[in-house]
Amino acid sequence: MLTLTWQPLYADNTVAGVCAAVGKKLSSVSEKECLALGFAQPRFFSVNGRAMLEKRFLAEESDAPRVLFIGGIHGDEYSSVSVTFKWLNTISAHHSGRYDWLFFPLVNPDGLLRKKSTRVNAHNVDLNRNFEPAKGFPNALKHWKTRAKKRARYYPGETPLSEPETQMLFQLIEEYHPDVIVSVHAPHGILDFDGASVKPPRRLGPLYLRQLGTYPGSLGNYAWFTKKIPVMTIELPYAGIMPKPKDIDRMWNDLVRWVDRKVKPSAATLAARSKQKPTGLE
Repeated sequence: MLTLTWQPLYADNTVAGVCAAVGKKLSSVSEKECLALGFAQPRFFSVNGRAMLEKRFLAEESDAPRVLFIGGIHGDEYSSVSVTFKWLNTISAHHSGRYDWLFFPLVNPDGLLRKKSTRVNAHNVDLNRNFEPAKGFPNALKHWKTRAKKRARYYPGETPLSEPETQMLFQLIEEYHPDVIVSVHAPHGILDFDGASVKPPRRLGPLYLRQLGTYPGSLGNYAWFTKKIPVMTIELPYAGIMPKPKDIDRMWNDLVRWVDRKVKPSAATLAARSKQKPTGLE
């Protein structure tokens, strides 16, 4: 298992510190709102030592579908963080216990909390290109140099999983055994999907399914093609503008309805969970 290390550079190495910083940065998420969600004691930290906000909603049954839900993997996509917080408030008030949810609303706090927010993390790495490419896909760094024209926003790092933030997601996938991963982005205004074991929804609220393909080193590339875990990518229409409240509600309701109808743990996944030693996720 990977060992996650960090060196604190800020006072944001606590939940309270991150909530205070997020409240100052985003007009749509207050410090009070963030604190009220009751995030867990931090287990993971960013390059600069900022705590990763983590909240799990346990299911009543051990064989319930598990959803790993992440926002803010790109620090300049404000709406992805804000909308994830709104959905956290919704599930906090209405969790039925029928499904198991594990939320990380801000995977890239260093990118978001810079004076001028950036897509990349504190090492200037695009976290959504920093995973191990699946078999048959090109090397992510080579692809960046040749096909992505060395655009700094998409720099994948010198080696896969070089960043504590992607190491965290790698570890979570191994420990949590999610049946599906939901990742919130902006600003393409579509619904993307990697996976063939589950039929994707045709739409979530105003967002219609439009599968864009997969990039080497992306979370969708790694999770689906290597781990066979479907990845739903919710691309909000604008990075800096929140969707209308009614659309936020529609997207959430459609997502929960899809999980209820389509997402079921496989026999192999249930067997892997039963054999696993206790972790920090219980």
